[in-house]
Amino acid sequence: MVIHFAKYFSIGIINTLIHWIIFANIIYITNTPQSYANLIAFIAAITFSFFSNAKFTFKKKATSGRYLAFLVFMGILSYLTGFVADKINAAPIITLVAFSAISLILGFLYSKFIVFKGIE
Repeated sequence: MVIHFAKYFSIGIINTLIHWIIFANIIYITNTPQSYANLIAFIAAITFSFFSNAKFTFKKKATSGRYLAFLVFMGILSYLTGFVADKINAAPIITLVAFSAISLILGFLYSKFIVFKGIE
């Protein structure tokens, strides 16, 4: 499990950079609410993350069903993080850091035990 987490984490670094850059551009250029900006940035970065983790971390076939399961779960998590941030008037950097931490842990567990279950 440690090796899978290390691989997931390394792919997550690139995914996080993609997410953060898009999120920042949306927030500071268009003044879009954080909930929507976080969701849009997430959707853009999730495709890279899903296919990379399917191939390199979990060595499983990247099917549309798995992609949809991962996208929906993580998308809800992304939106809720932004929604809470909007409600408490959190700074965008807090939203990014919080979502990155939450999605690292919950995303890995969800991927390992639900989306790509059955790995050793």
